[in-house]
Amino acid sequence: MLPATPRSHREIMSDLMTRIIDGEFSPGSRLPSETKLSLHYGSTRGTIRRALAGLEDRGLVSPVQGAGWTVRSGRQSQSFEELRSFAQWARSKGLAPGGRVRRKEFGEATAAEARRLWVSPRTRVLRVTRTRSIDGRDVMLERTSYPDWIADRLASIADDEASVVEALSRDFGIVTAFAEHAIDAVPVSSADAELLGVRRASALLRVRRVSYTAAGEPIEYGEDRYLPDTVTFLVTASRESTPLTRTEFSR
Repeated sequence: MLPATPRSHREIMSDLMTRIIDGEFSPGSRLPSETKLSLHYGSTRGTIRRALAGLEDRGLVSPVQGAGWTVRSGRQSQSFEELRSFAQWARSKGLAPGGRVRRKEFGEATAAEARRLWVSPRTRVLRVTRTRSIDGRDVMLERTSYPDWIADRLASIADDEASVVEALSRDFGIVTAFAEHAIDAVPVSSADAELLGVRRASALLRVRRVSYTAAGEPIEYGEDRYLPDTVTFLVTASRESTPLTRTEFSR
């Protein structure tokens, strides 16, 4: 059935991007012809070409002489709206998640930790530093602070636990209900460079997060730093929908 109204090139690009990221069109495969796409979206071939050019600019497809358009992306996606842990998301995509605790210590809350965890300054918190991997490759450095009410339970979780989120739910009945994320880029510190095996000249993509229980009580305040060649965030929005943020990992 044809769409009721023709799609704009931005709408078509967004839809094709989602279908590529979600694996409907696998890396190396060909997209349907421009004629078929034109019929599917109820738009002209000129509009289809503008959408495909936009995907090409983003490195998702490339034109092949006499063969149409080929999918280039080998990335997997995650939506923050799904509220799944790193390990849960990786397993859902058929990837092997890993993690190793590099440091675990109790300390007094800094001003930033107190503000985000809703505790008084110098209240006891637990700080955990872990490297996270995908299919055996370290891709992210995770530093997380936990408030005193949950700290001892966190400290008892095994250092090789694949998903702290699952362990909290399974062992203690503590469920993450919602979370907030802030994304920016930061230079590599000496500690980051040593843990991730990168040069100091590199830059890392940083995701700061705070997660909460259903009652609105903070569970954790964390900061994840991703290697630049392993993760990309795509954000799409429209008048009709909530902005959607996706995380993509390059194989």
